[in-house]
Amino acid sequence: MNVLFFEVTLLFYFLGTTLFLVQLAGRWEGIWKPAFVVAGIGFFFHTLALVSRMIEGGHIPLTSMHEALSFFSWALVMFFLVVELRYRVHILGSFILPMAFVSLISAAALPKEIRVLEPIFRNVWMHVTLSLLGTVAFAVAFVAGLMYLIQEHMLKSKHLDGLYHKLPALDFLDELNGKAISFGFPLLTLGIITGALFAEFARGSFLNWNAEQIGALGTWLFYLIVLLGRVTVGWRAKKAAYLTVVGFAGVVFTLVGVILKGQHPFA
Repeated sequence: MNVLFFEVTLLFYFLGTTLFLVQLAGRWEGIWKPAFVVAGIGFFFHTLALVSRMIEGGHIPLTSMHEALSFFSWALVMFFLVVELRYRVHILGSFILPMAFVSLISAAALPKEIRVLEPIFRNVWMHVTLSLLGTVAFAVAFVAGLMYLIQEHMLKSKHLDGLYHKLPALDFLDELNGKAISFGFPLLTLGIITGALFAEFARGSFLNWNAEQIGALGTWLFYLIVLLGRVTVGWRAKKAAYLTVVGFAGVVFTLVGVILKGQHPFA
């Protein structure tokens, strides 16, 4: 059943992405309402897919790249739904849902079989969950930074068209950027620590210096510098937006490398 629920989720995320992109293009102002409903239905089926996969596999479904990308997509949509209900930032779906859809399409292209885990690997979900939630927060910071740069460019060029009026205020985007990084960095830190402890327990070594671990440490160091810059020397607004866009590009590059090498989240 998890495969059926997964495929239904893909359909609804595709429809939701299409509707939100139509909204972004300014073709239909009220289209955010059906788009939000479609995204919510997709999230419901996505949750069913994850739960049914957990029941079928007998463990938390976070032990393969397929499952990790699916969870990343699920968490992104959950964040969007929560923020939309609280702040009514309709345009956010035009950025978040396409990202979630691309993540789910990538998951669909990877092997979907449920792995039979040795007992020693059954607790790895904690490390993967923390790391992925941190990555979701960085994705949100990326979206906030991207919207900030778009709006800031429109202001400078005095190109104040329909898109400009749909974007949130610059102060809100800068605040969202900072909060997302402040939320994601501790999660990634805990993810790295639990991953190192798990590696020591499973293999007798805290670090294997593989691509995933090097990428994770590089990401951690980059966002540490960004966070310290915001707190100590006032790296905000445009500079912070550029840094988070560049940082998330590095996260995506690392993730693609891990997928191409066929490594699992706990490799």
